Amino acid sequence: MAHILIVEDEKSINDLIAMNLSLVGHTSEQAYDGKEALEYLKQNTYSLLIMDIMLPVLDGFSLMQYVPKGTPVIFLTAMGNLSDKVKGLKLGADDYIVKPFETIELLARIEAILRRTHQSLNIFSLDGTVVNLESRVVTVNGSEIELTLREYELLEILIKNKNIALSREKLLKLAWEYDYFGETRTVDVHIQKLRKKLNWDNRIKTVYKMGYRLEADQ
Repeated sequence: MAHILIVEDEKSINDLIAMNLSLVGHTSEQAYDGKEALEYLKQNTYSLLIMDIMLPVLDGFSLMQYVPKGTPVIFLTAMGNLSDKVKGLKLGADDYIVKPFETIELLARIEAILRRTHQSLNIFSLDGTVVNLESRVVTVNGSEIELTLREYELLEILIKNKNIALSREKLLKLAWEYDYFGETRTVDVHIQKLRKKLNWDNRIKTVYKMGYRLEADQ
């Protein structure tokens, strides 16, 4: 599952891409001009950008200089001449698809890029919370959230074992790196802090007489 920014001024195309990304398990955010996309890039981390070239306010070629290093980009545009394609690739785009396009081809190219860059493994997104498992940056609705070392370790364990019930003893051993000696309240305290900071009251479920489970749709 990847978190993808779609930058396309034609709403019907933007919505179509977002819908299809959701169907295959990805999350996305939608920008309709270059300036809006720039604000998203300042506030969030993405696995991939799908971007038109002819955008209002700030065009796709100009926007490339603001894309974080290592973030793959697919240009999706009606500009199909060779010189534009070469320019886009020289600016650092990973792929270039000319409109009109087949959705199945776009999805295939997205998956190929994510596999190659391993981006889909590094970003976890759920209900407005985005966790970059490589940089350890956590944002909620675009704002970075400070977590303690133990809170983050616990969060990462829950993410990597999403939809699996984990006992308090298991969480202690994995996050605190020591065996169970009778005190598991520290796990409960940290879980409550994570629920509050990430707005995950309905996502981190208590498993009766056992422990906790992170419920995710993916």
